Amino acid sequence: MFGLALIFQDGPNPAAIQHMAMAVLAILPFIILAVLAIIVIPFWFICKKAGFSPWLSLLNIIPLGHLILIYVLAFSDWKVMPAQQAYWQPPPPVPPVFPPQA
Repeated sequence: MFGLALIFQDGPNPAAIQHMAMAVLAILPFIILAVLAIIVIPFWFICKKAGFSPWLSLLNIIPLGHLILIYVLAFSDWKVMPAQQAYWQPPPPVPPVFPPQA
């Protein structure tokens, strides 16, 4: 930040501005790919686990496509079976005592 202030202190130097712009343009595709991977990969697994085509996760690439995908996932019936509750079972009923004790 301090270097940027020094560059603009004397006025805009066209060579320095062009050098900074070229550096940003060289790094920008890698940043875009990283952000897309961070967004698309989790949606890929969510769609696959929900029983949909994982290719639906590529809707995140188009503008406002992520909203479409979120609404599709939220309001549709998932094609997977819910997990059974195998760990908890209700306690057995207590048999009544006859004759009732006083």
